[in-house]
Amino acid sequence: MRRALVLVLGAALLLGACSSKKNNNSGGEKITATLAGSGSTFQKSYDEAVIQAFKSVQPNITITYSGGGSGKGKTDLLGGVDQWAGTDSLVKPEDVSKYTNGLLYWPTVAAPITLSYNLSGVTQLTLDAKTVAKIYQRQIKTWNDAAIVALNPGVTLPSTKITPVHRSDASGTTTNFTKWLASAAGSDFKLTAGDTSNWPADELAGAGNAGVASAVKATNGAVGYVDFSDAKASGFTFASIVNAAGKAVAPSVDAAAAALTQATLNADLTYNPLNAAGDATYPIATPTWIITAKTYTDANVVKALKAFLTYIYGAGQDLASTVDYAKLPADFVTKAKAQLDQLTTA
Repeated sequence: MRRALVLVLGAALLLGACSSKKNNNSGGEKITATLAGSGSTFQKSYDEAVIQAFKSVQPNITITYSGGGSGKGKTDLLGGVDQWAGTDSLVKPEDVSKYTNGLLYWPTVAAPITLSYNLSGVTQLTLDAKTVAKIYQRQIKTWNDAAIVALNPGVTLPSTKITPVHRSDASGTTTNFTKWLASAAGSDFKLTAGDTSNWPADELAGAGNAGVASAVKATNGAVGYVDFSDAKASGFTFASIVNAAGKAVAPSVDAAAAALTQATLNADLTYNPLNAAGDATYPIATPTWIITAKTYTDANVVKALKAFLTYIYGAGQDLASTVDYAKLPADFVTKAKAQLDQLTTA
């Protein structure tokens, strides 16, 4: 009996050791590879958090992300400069065929684009799409303009000059901001919608979300479109925005998540939550993607990308709210995981 007990205890210890090893190796096979990425600054705070956390699972995979704007990310992936890219806007249909190794969209998280402002004494503000369009078209030039006053009964608004701030680089944040204006403001929006726009010459511009945030912070009377994470990090006050249901909704993770539930995920994993229906939705809830090729010549790169994306669709979703992003709906995650088989070695 003593011998049997020793054998049972030994087996239990061995199983425990194996279990512990398995738990510590939740990334499965240990992979050695380098994945360089660039692009969207909108998703950068999330990328940095998930890359850091993933390192504990796959310490031999080196992942870098340099930002630079969605336009740069798409260009760098197309040119083979990087193995992956971040973008908040889609590749133009006429450019898809240029990605000769194929193109895959991987939705990761979502978040609000805020209208952050620097206006002394004003801590509460409501704006709608038509008013924002006219601010950026320089048709509304002071904070006490009648259109803004009408949206803010009981709020004392100064005659301070409005200084709009936009992105200087090709930006998915700009795409989503201008597409929201095109959708919600209709014919009142006169500018172009896309990664860049034909902004009036007298407006300020900043590179990346951080550049817009910096310009807003430095300029009394300024307003700029800034991602929620950077706006919170900068300590900004931001406007509530009137949504498609006519409700003024403040930007928040929950309000962005509410917009995602109204969006339809397309077969290629693209979707559009802008100006979504529903009382609780924030109207400038913005999607963001990692984009990759379909085929790579390096098998370790494929393994590393699959491991990284698998992590994003697992523990990475739980990280989203810690850096002010909304995680994806469960059905989005399921469909994204099913796409992993399309990543292959040429």
